[in-house]
Amino acid sequence: MFETLLDLDSLTTTADYVGTFAFAISGALVAMKKNFDLFGVIIIAFVTAVGGGMMRDVLINAHPINWINDINYIWIILIAVGITFLFRSKIAPLRKTMFLFDTIGISVFTLLGLQKGLAYDLHPFIALVMGMVSAVFGGVIRDVLTRKVPLIFKKEVYASACLAGGVVYLILAKFTINEDLHFVIAATVIFIIRTIAVKYKLELPKVKDDLYGK
Repeated sequence: MFETLLDLDSLTTTADYVGTFAFAISGALVAMKKNFDLFGVIIIAFVTAVGGGMMRDVLINAHPINWINDINYIWIILIAVGITFLFRSKIAPLRKTMFLFDTIGISVFTLLGLQKGLAYDLHPFIALVMGMVSAVFGGVIRDVLTRKVPLIFKKEVYASACLAGGVVYLILAKFTINEDLHFVIAATVIFIIRTIAVKYKLELPKVKDDLYGK
């Protein structure tokens, strides 16, 4: 049933599954709060967990689409929805725990998306954008479907943290160091930026007036 779910061959694969699980729970909680039925909850959990990677693969014409090539994503999402249904009252208050998994998720998904873009011979800048798409656009799709303003369009430092970590990855790729090491370093940069921004309530500047306004 779970095929290779327990036969993980790398830290990034493990983190990918953990991030998928966390994003699926995040989507399920939002859908339940909106009083969606079971099917609606599963759909929102699904698009939250794999929507970013799916959009990336469509944009770069990568086949098969990420989740189609690995049934474990489906099982992980269904398990996440089941756990959320059973333990919603226990999970919903754990904001710090979900923030931790969410931040780990975007850190890993950014770099996995960036790597895939580079593997398809995209320009490094375009590959960087694909990394950001992988990390944040599942949440964007979730928020649009549930009629919320997407998080990346509001005050929090979110997508910009992904871009910063991606830039670090591209810079480190120029040096002869272990590839796993510069993956970990770049992911850590994303994690630290996101954590500091939330802890100290740092925001990107808002456009309130033109340069020569009042």
